[in-house]
Amino acid sequence: MRILLIEDDARLAERTAEYLRGHEAEVEIVGDGQLGLERACAGGHDIVLLDLMLPGIDGLALCKRLRVTSNVPVIMLTARGDEIDRVVGLELGADDYLAKPFSPRELLARIRAVLRRHHGTEPSDPAQVVRVGPLVVDRDRRTAALGEHTLELTAFQFDLLWVLARAAGRVLAREQLYNEVRRLRGDPPAAFDPAVDRSVDVHLSKIRAALDAAAPEGAQLIRTIRGVGYVLGAEAP
Repeated sequence: MRILLIEDDARLAERTAEYLRGHEAEVEIVGDGQLGLERACAGGHDIVLLDLMLPGIDGLALCKRLRVTSNVPVIMLTARGDEIDRVVGLELGADDYLAKPFSPRELLARIRAVLRRHHGTEPSDPAQVVRVGPLVVDRDRRTAALGEHTLELTAFQFDLLWVLARAAGRVLAREQLYNEVRRLRGDPPAAFDPAVDRSVDVHLSKIRAALDAAAPEGAQLIRTIRGVGYVLGAEAP
Protein backbone atom coordinates (compact mmCIF):
# COMPACT_ATOMS: atom_id res chain seq x y z
CA MET A 1 0.00 0.00 0.00
CA ARG A 2 1.25 3.47 -0.92
CA ILE A 3 -0.12 5.88 1.65
CA LEU A 4 0.00 9.67 1.75
CA LEU A 5 -0.37 10.89 5.35
CA ILE A 6 -1.16 14.62 5.55
CA GLU A 7 -0.74 15.45 9.23
CA ASP A 8 0.98 18.41 10.93
CA ASP A 9 1.44 16.67 14.30
CA ALA A 10 4.92 15.28 13.63
CA ARG A 11 4.92 12.92 16.59
CA LEU A 12 1.54 11.40 15.71
CA ALA A 13 2.49 11.18 12.04
CA GLU A 14 5.74 9.32 12.74
CA ARG A 15 4.08 6.94 15.19
CA THR A 16 1.29 6.18 12.73
CA ALA A 17 3.71 5.77 9.82
CA GLU A 18 5.94 3.43 11.84
CA TYR A 19 3.00 1.12 12.55
CA LEU A 20 1.79 1.13 8.94
CA ARG A 21 5.28 0.50 7.57
CA GLY A 22 5.40 -2.58 9.74
CA HIS A 23 2.36 -3.86 7.81
CA GLU A 24 3.59 -3.71 4.21
CA ALA A 25 2.88 -0.05 3.60
CA GLU A 26 4.93 2.75 2.08
CA VAL A 27 4.09 5.99 3.87
CA GLU A 28 4.86 9.52 2.73
CA ILE A 29 4.31 12.18 5.41
CA VAL A 30 3.42 15.77 4.54
CA GLY A 31 2.78 18.35 7.26
CA ASP A 32 1.36 21.20 5.18
CA GLY A 33 -2.00 21.47 3.45
CA GLN A 34 -0.79 23.11 0.23
CA LEU A 35 2.04 20.63 -0.27
CA GLY A 36 -0.28 17.80 0.69
CA LEU A 37 -2.72 18.83 -2.02
CA GLU A 38 0.07 18.95 -4.60
CA ARG A 39 1.32 15.48 -3.63
CA ALA A 40 -2.21 14.02 -3.60
CA CYS A 41 -3.01 15.47 -7.03
CA ALA A 42 0.28 14.17 -8.43
CA GLY A 43 -0.98 10.61 -7.96
CA GLY A 44 1.07 7.56 -7.10
CA HIS A 45 -0.73 6.85 -3.82
CA ASP A 46 -3.37 4.21 -3.11
CA ILE A 47 -5.01 6.19 -0.31
CA VAL A 48 -4.78 9.54 1.48
CA LEU A 49 -5.04 9.95 5.26
CA LEU A 50 -6.08 13.55 5.81
CA ASP A 51 -6.04 15.57 9.02
CA LEU A 52 -8.60 18.39 9.19
CA MET A 53 -6.53 21.01 11.01
CA LEU A 54 -3.62 21.84 8.73
CA PRO A 55 -1.49 24.91 8.02
CA GLY A 56 -1.82 26.37 4.54
CA ILE A 57 -5.08 24.70 3.46
CA ASP A 58 -7.37 22.93 5.93
CA GLY A 59 -8.46 19.35 5.33
CA LEU A 60 -11.98 20.18 4.15
CA ALA A 61 -10.78 22.64 1.50
CA LEU A 62 -8.06 20.19 0.46
CA CYS A 63 -10.56 17.35 0.02
CA LYS A 64 -12.87 19.57 -2.05
CA ARG A 65 -10.05 20.59 -4.40
CA LEU A 66 -8.71 17.04 -4.64
CA ARG A 67 -12.08 15.66 -5.70
CA VAL A 68 -12.07 17.92 -8.77
CA THR A 69 -9.26 15.90 -10.35
CA SER A 70 -8.89 12.64 -8.40
CA ASN A 71 -10.98 9.81 -6.97
CA VAL A 72 -8.17 8.48 -4.75
CA PRO A 73 -9.71 7.12 -1.51
CA VAL A 74 -9.57 9.53 1.43
CA ILE A 75 -9.89 8.81 5.15
CA MET A 76 -10.29 11.92 7.27
CA LEU A 77 -8.75 12.09 10.73
CA THR A 78 -10.93 14.27 12.97
CA ALA A 79 -10.97 15.47 16.56
CA ARG A 80 -13.78 14.10 18.72
CA GLY A 81 -16.80 16.39 18.81
CA ASP A 82 -16.26 17.90 15.35
CA GLU A 83 -19.65 16.62 14.22
CA ILE A 84 -20.31 19.15 11.48
CA ASP A 85 -16.77 18.75 10.12
CA ARG A 86 -17.30 15.00 9.79
CA VAL A 87 -20.58 15.48 7.95
CA VAL A 88 -19.08 18.08 5.62
CA GLY A 89 -16.05 15.86 5.02
CA LEU A 90 -18.26 12.99 3.87
CA GLU A 91 -20.29 15.38 1.73
CA LEU A 92 -17.12 16.60 0.03
CA GLY A 93 -16.15 13.08 -0.97
CA ALA A 94 -14.19 11.51 1.90
CA ASP A 95 -14.63 7.72 1.97
CA ASP A 96 -14.44 7.32 5.74
CA TYR A 97 -13.39 9.15 8.88
CA LEU A 98 -11.68 8.18 12.12
CA ALA A 99 -11.83 10.21 15.33
CA LYS A 100 -8.69 11.05 17.28
CA PRO A 101 -7.23 9.57 19.36
CA PHE A 102 -7.41 6.37 17.30
CA SER A 103 -5.82 2.95 17.44
CA PRO A 104 -3.28 2.35 14.63
CA ARG A 105 -4.73 -1.14 14.35
CA GLU A 106 -8.22 0.26 13.70
CA LEU A 107 -6.79 2.72 11.18
CA LEU A 108 -5.13 -0.14 9.29
CA ALA A 109 -8.41 -2.07 9.25
CA ARG A 110 -10.24 1.00 7.90
CA ILE A 111 -7.60 1.50 5.20
CA ARG A 112 -7.89 -2.11 4.04
CA ALA A 113 -11.70 -1.98 4.02
CA VAL A 114 -11.77 1.25 2.00
CA LEU A 115 -9.27 -0.13 -0.52
CA ARG A 116 -11.25 -3.37 -0.93
CA ARG A 117 -14.40 -1.40 -1.63
CA HIS A 118 -12.60 0.98 -3.97
CA HIS A 119 -11.11 -1.82 -6.07
CA GLY A 120 -14.20 -4.05 -5.90
CA THR A 121 -12.21 -7.06 -4.67
CA GLU A 122 -14.36 -7.82 -1.65
CA PRO A 123 -17.23 -10.23 -2.38
CA SER A 124 -20.59 -8.77 -1.43
CA ASP A 125 -22.69 -10.26 1.35
CA PRO A 126 -26.18 -10.79 -0.16
CA ALA A 127 -27.61 -9.08 2.93
CA GLN A 128 -25.67 -5.96 1.90
CA VAL A 129 -27.28 -5.71 -1.55
CA VAL A 130 -30.69 -4.10 -1.96
CA ARG A 131 -32.73 -4.09 -5.17
CA VAL A 132 -35.61 -1.69 -5.72
CA GLY A 133 -36.89 -2.28 -9.23
CA PRO A 134 -33.96 -1.52 -11.58
CA LEU A 135 -31.97 0.14 -8.76
CA VAL A 136 -29.22 -1.98 -7.16
CA VAL A 137 -27.39 -0.65 -4.11
CA ASP A 138 -24.37 -2.70 -2.95
CA ARG A 139 -23.10 -1.53 0.41
CA ASP A 140 -20.06 -3.82 0.45
CA ARG A 141 -18.76 -2.51 -2.87
CA ARG A 142 -20.15 0.99 -2.23
CA THR A 143 -21.80 1.04 -5.65
CA ALA A 144 -25.25 2.08 -6.82
CA ALA A 145 -26.54 1.38 -10.31
CA LEU A 146 -29.80 1.99 -12.12
CA GLY A 147 -29.98 -0.55 -14.90
CA GLU A 148 -26.69 -0.19 -16.78
CA HIS A 149 -25.98 3.27 -15.36
CA THR A 150 -23.59 3.57 -12.40
CA LEU A 151 -24.42 6.53 -10.17
CA GLU A 152 -21.64 8.91 -9.15
CA LEU A 153 -22.25 9.68 -5.46
CA THR A 154 -20.20 10.95 -2.54
CA ALA A 155 -19.82 8.69 0.49
CA PHE A 156 -22.47 10.69 2.36
CA GLN A 157 -24.90 10.53 -0.55
CA PHE A 158 -24.35 6.80 -0.95
CA ASP A 159 -25.20 6.20 2.72
CA LEU A 160 -28.37 8.28 2.39
CA LEU A 161 -29.42 6.26 -0.66
CA TRP A 162 -28.66 2.98 1.14
CA VAL A 163 -30.89 3.98 4.08
CA LEU A 164 -33.73 4.94 1.71
CA ALA A 165 -33.33 1.73 -0.31
CA ARG A 166 -33.44 -0.44 2.83
CA ALA A 167 -36.70 1.29 3.77
CA ALA A 168 -38.15 1.40 0.23
CA GLY A 169 -41.81 2.33 0.26
CA ARG A 170 -41.64 3.93 3.73
CA VAL A 171 -41.45 7.65 4.37
CA LEU A 172 -38.39 8.69 6.39
CA ALA A 173 -38.00 12.07 8.08
CA ARG A 174 -34.79 14.05 7.56
CA GLU A 175 -33.67 13.57 11.16
CA GLN A 176 -34.36 9.83 10.89
CA LEU A 177 -32.33 9.60 7.67
CA TYR A 178 -29.38 11.43 9.19
CA ASN A 179 -29.36 9.35 12.37
CA GLU A 180 -29.57 6.12 10.37
CA VAL A 181 -26.44 7.20 8.48
CA ARG A 182 -24.76 7.88 11.83
CA ARG A 183 -25.77 4.43 13.09
CA LEU A 184 -24.21 2.82 10.02
CA ARG A 185 -20.94 4.49 10.97
CA GLY A 186 -21.13 3.51 14.63
CA ASP A 187 -22.01 6.98 15.94
CA PRO A 188 -24.72 7.74 18.53
CA PRO A 189 -27.87 9.65 17.47
CA ALA A 190 -27.44 13.42 17.18
CA ALA A 191 -29.74 16.17 18.44
CA PHE A 192 -31.94 18.00 15.94
CA ASP A 193 -29.98 20.61 13.98
CA PRO A 194 -31.56 22.75 11.22
CA ALA A 195 -28.18 22.93 9.44
CA VAL A 196 -28.11 19.13 9.16
CA ASP A 197 -31.69 19.14 7.85
CA ARG A 198 -30.70 21.57 5.09
CA SER A 199 -27.68 19.45 4.27
CA VAL A 200 -29.86 16.34 3.93
CA ASP A 201 -32.18 18.26 1.58
CA VAL A 202 -29.29 19.39 -0.62
CA HIS A 203 -27.81 15.93 -0.94
CA LEU A 204 -31.15 14.22 -1.48
CA SER A 205 -31.73 16.60 -4.39
CA LYS A 206 -28.38 15.56 -5.88
CA ILE A 207 -29.17 11.86 -5.43
CA ARG A 208 -32.57 12.38 -7.00
CA ALA A 209 -31.01 14.20 -9.96
CA ALA A 210 -28.57 11.31 -10.51
CA LEU A 211 -31.41 8.77 -10.36
CA ASP A 212 -33.75 10.78 -12.56
CA ALA A 213 -31.04 11.24 -15.20
CA ALA A 214 -30.64 7.46 -15.48
CA ALA A 215 -34.32 6.52 -15.07
CA PRO A 216 -36.88 6.14 -17.87
CA GLU A 217 -38.34 9.48 -18.86
CA GLY A 218 -41.04 10.52 -16.45
CA ALA A 219 -40.18 8.00 -13.74
CA GLN A 220 -39.61 9.27 -10.23
CA LEU A 221 -37.68 7.17 -7.71
CA ILE A 222 -37.33 9.56 -4.75
CA ARG A 223 -40.32 11.64 -3.77
CA THR A 224 -40.66 14.41 -1.21
CA ILE A 225 -43.60 14.04 1.16
CA ARG A 226 -44.26 17.64 2.17
CA GLY A 227 -43.90 18.23 5.89
CA VAL A 228 -42.77 14.65 6.52
CA GLY A 229 -39.68 13.53 4.60
CA TYR A 230 -38.62 11.34 1.70
CA VAL A 231 -39.59 7.97 0.25
CA LEU A 232 -37.85 5.81 -2.35
CA GLY A 233 -39.86 3.59 -4.66
CA ALA A 234 -40.55 3.26 -8.38
CA GLU A 235 -43.50 5.33 -9.51
CA ALA A 236 -45.13 4.96 -12.90
CA PRO A 237 -44.65 7.88 -15.32
